Amino acid sequence: MGKLKGHVAIVTGAGQGIGRGIALVFAKEGAKVAIADRNAETCAEVTEYIHNLGHEAIAIICDVGDSTQAEAMVKEVGDKYGSIDILVNNAQRYVPRRLVEEIEDEDWDKSIQVGLKSTWYCCKAVFPYMKEKGGKIINMCSGSGLIGLEGRAVYCATKEAVRAFSKTVAREWGKYKINVNVICPAAITPATMFMKNTDPEEYARIVEGAALGRWGDPENDIGRVAVFLASSDSDYMTGQTLVVDGGNIML
Repeated sequence: MGKLKGHVAIVTGAGQGIGRGIALVFAKEGAKVAIADRNAETCAEVTEYIHNLGHEAIAIICDVGDSTQAEAMVKEVGDKYGSIDILVNNAQRYVPRRLVEEIEDEDWDKSIQVGLKSTWYCCKAVFPYMKEKGGKIINMCSGSGLIGLEGRAVYCATKEAVRAFSKTVAREWGKYKINVNVICPAAITPATMFMKNTDPEEYARIVEGAALGRWGDPENDIGRVAVFLASSDSDYMTGQTLVVDGGNIML
């Protein structure tokens, strides 16, 4: 424990699911964590839970798909703690499964705004804090984008755009000792439970396709990998994609 002691981290979409799991592990490893989420209730719940564990966290209710709110969120964290060492871009707007011929403009707009543009907004906002002493940026993508999952064209394209963006940022900001890496996770979240209820065949296919035969746990399985990427253990690693899905996709 204590790999992130003294570090300041922002986790977007941290009110539930994988973002929540990452935030909890970061706090347990000593980081001061900003819980950024649109949902005031879940944002407060995660923050209070961390406080009850004896760790430090602040709740910031914001929509990171809005550039003004994203910038204000980062400034609030920077003003409070004086630095920002870690950024996890986890927020993503849900888009219903649709075949390509059924996709609507609104689907693209929602997904790109909160998935891709929010990543750009937050990266740009933390850059001044990381430029002088380095930092770690972790962008959450998806195995769905790696394989091109049927009915998920918008989601897949958005996540692959984030992955491509991450590689360019890694190259441009490497000289500032800013590491930028990607995690493609598979874990039990509200989204996967929704899939289980609405598309049980797809849910079962993913579980059966995993070499380890199960979904991951947001905190113990995904969060621990995020700690590795956020800590000094990964100082010589940037521009890379880690697929943490129990062996469903093997590159």
